Amino acid sequence: MAFTFFMRDQPTLEHAVTHMISYASGRSRIKVWDAGCALGQETYTIAMILAERMNSFGFNNLQIDATDYDSANGFGDWVKNGVYHGDELKRTPTELLGKYFEPAETPEHYRVIDRLRSRIRFSYHDLLSLKPHASDYCLIVCKNVLLHFQQSQRVEVLGMFYRALAPGGFLACENTQKMPQELSGKFERVVPEVQLFRKIG
Repeated sequence: MAFTFFMRDQPTLEHAVTHMISYASGRSRIKVWDAGCALGQETYTIAMILAERMNSFGFNNLQIDATDYDSANGFGDWVKNGVYHGDELKRTPTELLGKYFEPAETPEHYRVIDRLRSRIRFSYHDLLSLKPHASDYCLIVCKNVLLHFQQSQRVEVLGMFYRALAPGGFLACENTQKMPQELSGKFERVVPEVQLFRKIG
């Protein structure tokens, strides 16, 4: 399970959301896949950014699939409950903290509000199975995962993401991971400062 935290690499997520919303405008269902979601900090960061940027109609049509492989740590329960210690939220802007979190039963803990949790589904998924979790995604986010794979595995997993994306959909990766040359005909880079790509074809 990859380590992550709230608001990590926010510029990449902001760019991804901006491009995805414009692309997905008018769709009756908008699907996002957070592949390798760890304990959900990244997933809820994405959900907060989307909630801030989308109108109510679009957000109500949103479905975020959050997946991870490490069943030993019970990530599904963590993410489904959406409860985090206040120390984990120190990087979260005050206005977002007040808007999207509420006090939990445990002292010094906060729960993500139902409006965000209701848009997210959690399940176990092994990226190296090379089987897409689903299809027709407008955006796939996979960060802090590919660096753990061998180069040949990265190519195969990115190829699987290509198959899972809707035509013209977007893929966001960590900035340390460049698009392999083997996939140069399948993705085009959208902005120079982050690893955000659009599916070709």
